[in-house]
Amino acid sequence: MNPPPMHLTAHDRPRSQGVAIARWLLACALLCFLMLVIGGLTRLTGSGLSIVEWRPVTGAVPPLDLRDWAVLFEQYRQSPQFRIENAHMTLEGFRRIFWWEYIHRLMGRVTGLVFALPLLWFWRKGQLPAALRVRLPAIFTLGAAQGVMGWLMVKSGLVDDPRVSPVRLALHLGLAFVLVGLLVRTALTVREGAAPAPKPPSTLSRSADVLAATVFVMALSGALVAGNHAGLAFNTWPLMAGSLVPAGLFPIQPWYLGALLDVTTVQFDHRALALALALAVPGFWIASLRAPIDRRSRRWCHLVMATFVAQFSLGVATLLLAVPISLASLHQANSMLFFVATLGAGHALRRSPTVELQDLAPSDAIAHHGEPDGGDSVEA
Repeated sequence: MNPPPMHLTAHDRPRSQGVAIARWLLACALLCFLMLVIGGLTRLTGSGLSIVEWRPVTGAVPPLDLRDWAVLFEQYRQSPQFRIENAHMTLEGFRRIFWWEYIHRLMGRVTGLVFALPLLWFWRKGQLPAALRVRLPAIFTLGAAQGVMGWLMVKSGLVDDPRVSPVRLALHLGLAFVLVGLLVRTALTVREGAAPAPKPPSTLSRSADVLAATVFVMALSGALVAGNHAGLAFNTWPLMAGSLVPAGLFPIQPWYLGALLDVTTVQFDHRALALALALAVPGFWIASLRAPIDRRSRRWCHLVMATFVAQFSLGVATLLLAVPISLASLHQANSMLFFVATLGAGHALRRSPTVELQDLAPSDAIAHHGEPDGGDSVEA
C-alpha cells in the first residue's frame, strides 16, 4: 500500500490516509461477500459436511496426493451424511463436494489475513484514528467468532441427523451480516475524513435504519427457512395451502421453538417480513423522491429500491421453482446487497446535507430545490 504522495499538504494527508483505509475495509467487505456466496453454494450443493475436522492452520493445505485423499474420504465415510445420504458416493464424487467446503474455509483464512496484515501496517505507521484502534480489533475478533460459529454449525450436522442446526446456521449468517455491516459503515465514515459531525436523525434516515434492521431479521428468517428445508414446502405464491395465513402455525411448545424449527411457521414468518418490506420500501423510496436530498443520498435510496425489487422477485421465483441452486444462491447474495444498500442510505442521509420536504414551508422548499449544498447539488 503506497504512502501519501509527498506533495500533499499536512491537511490533505489524513484525508488520503482515510481513503486508503476505507478502500482496504471495503475490500475486506467484498471478500466477506464472496465468502457468503461460496458458503451458500456449499450449503446448496450439500458440501458443507464434507470436511469433518476443524484445523484452522494445517487445514489450509489441500490434499496433495492420493493417500491424502484416501484419508479424508475415509473420515467422511464415518460421518452420518455418508451413511444416510451418500453411501453410494465414490472418491470422485467426494472430491467434488470437498472443494466447495475447502474453498469456503480457505476464503475465511484469506479474508482474515487481508484484514490483519494491513491493520498491523496502519497501526505501526500511526495512521489509525484513535476510535479505529478499538473498533478494528473488535471487528477482527468478530471475524474469528464467525469462523468458530461456522465450525459449530458444521459440527451440529456430524451427529445422528446429517443436517446442520437451523439456529446455528442463522447465527453464522447473522454474524456475517453484522461483520459486513460494520466494515461498510466504518469505511464510509473513515472516507469522509474531517466531515461535519452527523446531524440528528431525520425521519428519512430513521426509516433507512428501520429498513436495515428489518432486512437483517429477514435474512435470519431466510437462514431458518434454509436450515429447515422449508423452501421445499408450500411452493405457491402468495397463498400457503390456499390461504394467506395457513393453519397449524406455532405447533411446537414453547411457541418460539415453532418460529425456529417448524417448516410452516418459518416459511410464513419469512413471507410476512417480505410483505412488510413490500409496503415499506416503496414508501421510503417515494419519500426520498419528494425530499430535496443530495445526489449521494439519492443514489443510495435508488439502490435500496433496486435491490429490494431484485430480492422480492428472486425470492418468489426461488419458491415457485422449488429452490433451484442458481436462484437460491442469487437470492442469498442479493440479501447482503440489499442490507448494505439500507445501511448506506441511512449513513448518507445522516451525514450529508439533507432537508426533508415536510420540514420546510412550501416556499422554502421551492427555494431550497436545486441549490448547491456542501459541494453536492440538491435534486428534486
